[in-house]
Amino acid sequence: MKIALLGYGKMGKSIEIIALERGHEVVLKISSSNISDLTKESLQKIDVAIEFSTPEQVLTNIKLCLQAGTPVAVGTTGWSDSKELVYEQVKKSNGSFLSTSNFSVGVNIFFEINRRLAELMGNHKSYTSEIQEIHHTEKLDSPSGTAITLADEIIKSNDSYSHWENEANDNMKVLEIISHRESGVSGTHTVTYDSDIDRISIKHEAKNRKGFALGALLAAEYIYTKKGIFTMQDVLKN
Repeated sequence: MKIALLGYGKMGKSIEIIALERGHEVVLKISSSNISDLTKESLQKIDVAIEFSTPEQVLTNIKLCLQAGTPVAVGTTGWSDSKELVYEQVKKSNGSFLSTSNFSVGVNIFFEINRRLAELMGNHKSYTSEIQEIHHTEKLDSPSGTAITLADEIIKSNDSYSHWENEANDNMKVLEIISHRESGVSGTHTVTYDSDIDRISIKHEAKNRKGFALGALLAAEYIYTKKGIFTMQDVLKN
């Protein structure tokens, strides 16, 4: 495949290494220094785009990909308020679109474990839940998209919580997400259920960026010849 990397920071460069190892060609690399090179015409020359830019740039990049008829796999988070509008644009353009809060295969398995645990714990009101996430200091959004996905699944299965907040608080209706930023951390997420009797925890710890980069390539390969709206769950079932 001929690939466009929309966002050429540390993640984009990690994706490029694995893309070349898997026999693909990276023909367009976009960063803040050459954003003017990203046009409908330049996108029409490639097979699939992988989007890892910023929350401020991502919607513009998605729109350009859809206009160009270019399949796009989006890993940037922080734009969920515009999700339904983007889905409408994908349908109108008969495009190919995949978005995820985390491309890692391991994290998506972790999502499934969290979902099942949330279902089991939903009726056990003696337990309170909390999410902790640790990321590198360069991460632009807080909480992480991964933490939000975990929180949303817990809230869906437990009517004790009305919403999540990104801070510690004493409101029992609020699911706490505690965010930490430390240098040299690829990403750690921990979900804890605590009671007077015991504590249950599940944890995912990324050792490096390779899992995210490989997942992004698997997603790009999956949507390359397809039309519609997809998630990493579709990729894992393939």
